[in-house]
Amino acid sequence: MRSSHSLERLSVGFSDSHAVADAGLLLPATLAAKLGLKELIDEQVHLGAAPGAASPGLKALTLIYSSLAGGDCIDDAARLRAGATAAVLGGELRAPSTLGTFLRSFSFGHARQLDAVSRRLLARAWGSGAGPAGAPFTIDLDSTICETYGLAKQGGSKFTYAHVRGYHPLLAVAAGSGEVLHARLRGGPASTTRGAAHFLAETIARLRGAGASGEITLRADSGFYNAKVVRACRKRGVRFSITMRLQKGLQARLAALPEEAWTPIPYFMAGAAVAEVASAPFGKQGFPVRLIVRGCRRAPAASWRSLRASPTTPSSATARARPSPSKPITVATPRSRTRSATSSMGWGSTTCPQGGSPPTPPGWPCRSWPTTSASG
Repeated sequence: MRSSHSLERLSVGFSDSHAVADAGLLLPATLAAKLGLKELIDEQVHLGAAPGAASPGLKALTLIYSSLAGGDCIDDAARLRAGATAAVLGGELRAPSTLGTFLRSFSFGHARQLDAVSRRLLARAWGSGAGPAGAPFTIDLDSTICETYGLAKQGGSKFTYAHVRGYHPLLAVAAGSGEVLHARLRGGPASTTRGAAHFLAETIARLRGAGASGEITLRADSGFYNAKVVRACRKRGVRFSITMRLQKGLQARLAALPEEAWTPIPYFMAGAAVAEVASAPFGKQGFPVRLIVRGCRRAPAASWRSLRASPTTPSSATARARPSPSKPITVATPRSRTRSATSSMGWGSTTCPQGGSPPTPPGWPCRSWPTTSASG
């Protein structure tokens, strides 16, 4: 017997008013209530006479919960209004149409108000025991691409370096935990280093203000190989490990290193080793740094090809094999690095998992991988 109903006429909905969508949101909702996030947003965010200016805390929390539940557009927030979800989360949830009006009320300058919210929220969270206190702390600095799909978005209607329309924000993330420490919205055409030094200074200030009293280390890729970024670290006593661009002059120096200058390290490629050379980058205004190079012997040739060069301050003892000037190179086991949520291009891994990248063919240069850093 054939059904008289077609799939196009069927709809799915909650039949029980006590049902809850995404009950796992109870944990972040409890944390938000403990930290007073709604009240903090109401206090800091002022949209003037804009149509969506009222109750910014409730609207922001609805957007946050929707994002945590996997929503990637405004309409996805409607699922949170099903059943008794609002009662479980302990507050009202706004409709997608209301959220759209709220978001359209923001201008580019209102992002600074959200900066104040995140800064104070971080201080409250770390003050409750979630921070590093006096322990060493590592920051990963990176940029990402947030693609947009309209021409009316302020700052997001132009093309990025990835040839898509969108924003190009900066992010500072806690190594290991992935906690976002600071973010800075930028237009799509912004270069990687645009505003990076000032952003880094703000990040360090908010970490110190939140109670981080221990040693801070910055890690960044070659996109942030910039004199202003390094000076911002040195001025604030922050150690740094930044991937250095492999220039022709440096290649010649590395090729001239004697065999005894290289110390083998455990690595997924046979023949991997590290060496240290002195360097003074950034021209006449440069300063001495320690350049740690990871290389790989080509097969079957006996020459070395650099994979990455990571400069650090002379007083540092960071990265995978960083000796003090008076001691021989000591080998540290490479630490694997998971894919970074801050990078649209993704990170490589410092270890090759089973079934991963194929071995380098004989005579080919070794594949490049980002360098990781660890506190000494």
